[in-house]
Amino acid sequence: MQRDSYSDKQIIDILSMRTIAVIGMSKHSSKAAHYVPKYLLDNGYDITPVNPTADKILDIRCYDSVSEIDGLVDIIDVFRPSDQISSIIQDCIEKKPKVIWLQEGIHDFESEELAREFGILVVFNRCMLAEHQRLAL
Repeated sequence: MQRDSYSDKQIIDILSMRTIAVIGMSKHSSKAAHYVPKYLLDNGYDITPVNPTADKILDIRCYDSVSEIDGLVDIIDVFRPSDQISSIIQDCIEKKPKVIWLQEGIHDFESEELAREFGILVVFNRCMLAEHQRLAL
């Protein structure tokens, strides 16, 4: 699967943003949707879980949708299947993040183009943990 064409410097600039909402964050520690945001939290990021099936994850309040989060969000990190991205992107656009980050294996070209039309950067088919470690941040 292809991935976005951002340079390492652009990814470093994106990873310098510290406020992240995680759509699809998991309660289960063995899943990437849990240990990736936990890694980010442990590395100084402000993480807000979005999971309608949980009240709290990592002792942080969960939200049913990104639109319910008070305040600004720099990055919306998405751990949902590609076939759900269209409706997720619509909610994300309304929140006006700087970046929508679609984790490894997630890609929906049309929805990504729509987000870009609203001035939102879209990273796709990359893992935030892997990129953070690869770039030694």
